[in-house]
Parts: sequence; structure tokens; C-alpha cells
Amino acid sequence: MHYKLRLYKKEKLCSNTAINMLFQPGGTSQAMLAYPLRAVWRQNDGRYCDAPMQFLISVPKKRLHHAVDRVMIRRRIREAYRLNHHNYTLPNDAKIDVAFIYIANSLLPYKTIEKAVKKILKNISENTNEKDI
Repeated sequence: MHYKLRLYKKEKLCSNTAINMLFQPGGTSQAMLAYPLRAVWRQNDGRYCDAPMQFLISVPKKRLHHAVDRVMIRRRIREAYRLNHHNYTLPNDAKIDVAFIYIANSLLPYKTIEKAVKKILKNISENTNEKDI
């Protein structure tokens, strides 16, 4: 069971092209707000990586001025994703790129962040499964 809870490097969204396509105005991306997070995602069928979902985390300096606070929030989001992304199913061939953007102006507890991540993952799972039917 422990091997499933691991995050692999292939789950990290690093491609500049994929990131630009994710935030391209008028593109096929979808967005959702689950305070304190905003999520932007899109289906990326052109990706060669076999990971069903790749993600990135953004904690703007404008919101949290201290680097230690930004790192702490990034770790909390990553941990919430690591523990919960296996609970939501995607179609076998679906490849999703996701960006988690922190929008709160202060540090929030882990439970609040985890609740937002679960809500986002549930929404993504439902939306991709609906399109597949």
C-alpha cells in the first residue's frame, strides 16, 4: 500500500509548452475555485509521459511575502495531493495537466488545504469521466 502513496518525478508538470497551453487565453483549460486554492486544468493528449495526471503548485510572492511561508504552503498542497490523488479515478487514457494556485493572503492549516485539494480532484475526476461517456 505504501508504494501507491509515493509521488514520482513524472507527476511533476515541467514542460514550458504544457504550462503555456494550460494558461493560454481562449484555450481548452477549465478552472475552479476551492478556497484557498484555484485550480486550472486541461486534458493533454499529446503528452508522452504515462502519468495520468501532472501537476504544478504556485504560491505567489504577492500573497505570501516570506519564502518560508511559501515553501510551507507548497509542502502542504503537495502532501494533500500525494495522500488523496489515488482516491479519484480517471479514464485509462486520460492525461490531465493541473496547476494549483494558492490565493489566500495568510497561512492556513493543512486540513483547509486538504479539503480544497479533495474538492478539486473530485471535480476533475467527475468532469473527465462525463466527457468520456
